[in-house]
Amino acid sequence: MTDTDITTATADWHAWQESWDRQQEWYMPDREERFRIMLDMVEALVGTAPRVLDLACGTGSITARLLARFPDATSTGVDLDPALLAIAEGTFAGDDRVRLVTADLKDSGWTAKLPYDAYDAVLTATALHWLHREPLADLYGRVAGLVRAGGVFMNADHMIDETTPRINAAERAQRHARMDQAKPDGILDWAEWWQLAAKDPVLAEPTARRYEIYGEHADGDMPSAQWHARVLREKGFGEARPVWCSPSDTLLLAVK
Repeated sequence: MTDTDITTATADWHAWQESWDRQQEWYMPDREERFRIMLDMVEALVGTAPRVLDLACGTGSITARLLARFPDATSTGVDLDPALLAIAEGTFAGDDRVRLVTADLKDSGWTAKLPYDAYDAVLTATALHWLHREPLADLYGRVAGLVRAGGVFMNADHMIDETTPRINAAERAQRHARMDQAKPDGILDWAEWWQLAAKDPVLAEPTARRYEIYGEHADGDMPSAQWHARVLREKGFGEARPVWCSPSDTLLLAVK
């Protein structure tokens, strides 16, 4: 897809979703694998018709894959980004299985905006590294209060073990070399994708608002999978451990 394709199809939400996926896959070529494992574990632990909270949902990447695999599922997407929510709203317009909520996850009252008090599964991917450890731990406590007994929470994100600096440096160098090799193929990076969104007649205004909220990029933390598992247990989950990992990322599963 070219820049022109997107800018001339200003209401083509499918094109925007595809463009977002390609941009994210440049950073994470194994992105679909983590989604597949996430949904495998949803099915294994809470079945094929779950009530799901898509936490920091963005454009609705998890929700789209959830509903494609489990047509009887329902999803509540919550996010603060006006531009990504606009794409989600356009994508899922008319689908009564999906409800979208605008809320700041750092606001202690965000759960009051949700349509349900409890969920079978709370899922999130490549989003919570925008938070520092203390607000993330607070968020985990609120998530624990939303997950029903026997329900699950999963977070697929950058989780860095600081005790392995040589491994980390080698992985980072290899990953960036691969990204550099792929860039001439016309892949949009993060900054270029947002520049394109800012030029679109439909997304220009919400994109301007999202920069007022976030700036260029939030400066959060990427603690280890062990940290995430420990904090989730401290906040009320009975079990927590990785169920998938790459050299840089982990899918952490916690069961209430």
